[in-house]
Amino acid sequence: MSDSAPGHAPKMASLSLSDRLKPWLPLLLVPVLIVLGFFAIGNPSSWLTLTVSGLAMGMMIFVIASGMTLVFGLMDVINFGHGAFISFGAFVGTSVLLALGTMTGVPSLMLNLLAVAAAVLAAMIVTGVMGLAFERVIVRPVYGSHLKQILVTMGGLIVAEQLIYVIWGGHEIVIARPETLKGAITFAGAALEKYRLLAVGVGLVVFLALRAVMRRTKIGLIVRAGVENPEMVQALGYNITRVFIGVFIAGSALAGLGGVMWALYQEIITAHMGNEIMILVFIVVIIGGLGSVEGCFIGALTVGLVQNYAAFLEPKLALISNIALMVAILMWRPMGMVPVIKAK
Repeated sequence: MSDSAPGHAPKMASLSLSDRLKPWLPLLLVPVLIVLGFFAIGNPSSWLTLTVSGLAMGMMIFVIASGMTLVFGLMDVINFGHGAFISFGAFVGTSVLLALGTMTGVPSLMLNLLAVAAAVLAAMIVTGVMGLAFERVIVRPVYGSHLKQILVTMGGLIVAEQLIYVIWGGHEIVIARPETLKGAITFAGAALEKYRLLAVGVGLVVFLALRAVMRRTKIGLIVRAGVENPEMVQALGYNITRVFIGVFIAGSALAGLGGVMWALYQEIITAHMGNEIMILVFIVVIIGGLGSVEGCFIGALTVGLVQNYAAFLEPKLALISNIALMVAILMWRPMGMVPVIKAK
């Protein structure tokens, strides 16, 4: 039968220009928001400072939420225990940085970055191992039941927070940034914090690495195929259970990385800090589209920018800005900005 026969014509040929452009519209959201922020704020230096701050905040939220979107979107697991990995990552990373005070207290960029890298590595290893134990003991018995997942992972979160009290005590811990990451640089009359610039770079590297792994590697192909048709992947000789365990470990390790970044951002850590940031994480995962790394990235940057612009223009509005953003985006695109459609 000819490809040009009715019902077999290429789908794109029957789409209007607006329908063809529709999938690309979310990519314009962040630049459009930045331009609107410029006109709303008026002062170029204030706008630049707020924009970099918003992008840095968004990048850190993305690092944390990327692990959540992998587990939630790809494995269909609602894991409230993700907040525990954030908190543990922050405490482990902070402990390493405090132990390496001779490296963080000197004005040497190389030594400072080595200390931060050691803290991040330790946090990711600890939270990765925690993720493995969490999946095997708590999550595995409740696969397929969202209500049970919510209950048991919330219980796991509470237990993990209590472990933090046992190990590190009940007091908040203040952590100073490494010497060369303190302060700000001046560019075009705007004060840009050094650490926030580093956070933007780290977030961008994590995004590009995740996107490359998911789209250009064999393991990424297996994960995506396993989401679409796990039985077929299993029949081809791949252990899909092990693959998904690896995804859970990777998501937990990313939460640990995000915990260290957030600790240095806030310069203070508490046992319940992970639980507090989970609200932003869920908002980003939902508006980005479950399982979509690209959607998570766009959603996190949007949340960060809206939060900073709203706090500057109307502080009271900032309290509801993220919820209002989520409602607006879901009314526009109910499946999220870049949804991953799973085969039935």
